[in-house]
Amino acid sequence: MSTYLRAYVSTCLPVTITMFTHILLAYDCSPLAQKAAKLVGDLARQQQPNAMIRIVCAVEPVSADLGEPNFSKVASERTLKGQQCVSDAAKLIGEGVDVHTEILFGPAAEEIINVAEVRHCDLIVIGLRGEGKLKGLLLGSQTQKVINHASCPVLVVR
Repeated sequence: MSTYLRAYVSTCLPVTITMFTHILLAYDCSPLAQKAAKLVGDLARQQQPNAMIRIVCAVEPVSADLGEPNFSKVASERTLKGQQCVSDAAKLIGEGVDVHTEILFGPAAEEIINVAEVRHCDLIVIGLRGEGKLKGLLLGSQTQKVINHASCPVLVVR
């Protein structure tokens, strides 16, 4: 490197560019979601200031046709599963970032897209395939829906 270029580079002030301030992690406890959680933690810590992470876990809605007490029992079980899922994600993300969690009852893609829009997220991170009913059959159909309909960038982890 020439002396002139070295002198110019050394006199430049460091510039910090923040790309993301609010990252949504779509999490379903699958291996690819676990990988995504670790990546999101690293990505958020690289932002200046650190980006806020919103972990969302969509669980299957409970049919009102179940009636009581079955409705309450199933809803409670699914809520508990969702809480465990977001807790696991938060542990994988690690310390040093602001983490918020939401458990959603409904179709995963629609719920993820809705939260991203309502909460003004500037990035969605999602695994290529999740733990859906047809696990591993195709490119995750929920992932594909999110890619096609999200109003912000989507980072797919594989």
